Amino acid sequence: MKKIIVTTGRDEVERICPLLENTQYFARDENDFVILTIFIPDEELDELISKLEGEINFRKKKNMLEVYTPDFVISSALKRAEKKVNTIKEKTPVEKLIDSTKPYTKLDVSKILLTSVAGIIALTGLFTNNVAIVIGAMLLSPLLGPIHAFAINTAVGNPKNALKSVLNLGVLISMVIVFSFITTYLINPYAELSITPEILSRMDASFIYILMALLLGFASILAISRGVIESIAGVAIAAALLPPAVVTGISLMIYPEKALNAITLTLENVLGLMSGGLFATIVLDIGPRKYYEKKVAKRFITRAVIILGTLITILFLVSFYMK
Repeated sequence: MKKIIVTTGRDEVERICPLLENTQYFARDENDFVILTIFIPDEELDELISKLEGEINFRKKKNMLEVYTPDFVISSALKRAEKKVNTIKEKTPVEKLIDSTKPYTKLDVSKILLTSVAGIIALTGLFTNNVAIVIGAMLLSPLLGPIHAFAINTAVGNPKNALKSVLNLGVLISMVIVFSFITTYLINPYAELSITPEILSRMDASFIYILMALLLGFASILAISRGVIESIAGVAIAAALLPPAVVTGISLMIYPEKALNAITLTLENVLGLMSGGLFATIVLDIGPRKYYEKKVAKRFITRAVIILGTLITILFLVSFYMK
């Protein structure tokens, strides 16, 4: 159940009320504007927001729409309304998805430190051939956020934030590689470091990893859009990105002849995850509501698909010739 509070002018209320005939709502006059409190099932939220945006000019200062999730609501009328919409598929409003990407369009020290620490922990697990330690590192790594932000902002036609997300992802992965290289350099004189099976498995670039990354990227956006906790979906993303990036740093230090393989595998996973996430937004019909914004988004998505497709093709050829 959702609670929507709409603040708008009296002239617009007359157009809104017919849209609310089958909902539970209350109106309160406040001088020169009206506050509407609406209760609807979760499944009807996205559709109602689209209708309200078509009738309310939110460029006006006082016009506002807020959405809340009450702890519980006791109402027989609302219970009957919920029973009627059991067959309707719930869709997360695009505004909520956009809002969830905002932390990942900005790069802060905490994200860099957390990713770097996760990389060092993963390095320990790789050198000891301990899968449990590597998995633990994945739980710490915040690598899903920028990929999620790229996919959503591309889908809604916001190139500025989409590019910021890509740059942030590049910085985080670069820090993992740099810290892995430095850590390996520092401990190499004092410990006998060996290339374990866990490390070797991340030195074999292949097109199959792009396919895996595509599926992971698709699944992660699907999971987030359906309300799955981000940290759970993030483990799958970290599994594809964190260990190969760490192995890249290791190989640059002690196994340089395999460094290109590790770098290629890391890039394959990055591009595959981005492409899979973008494809998920298309399949799930995630995009702006207004028709002119949809046109802009379509053009940006087309360009992004062309660029990603070209880069993946180049990586495929590189991995093919490295065999």
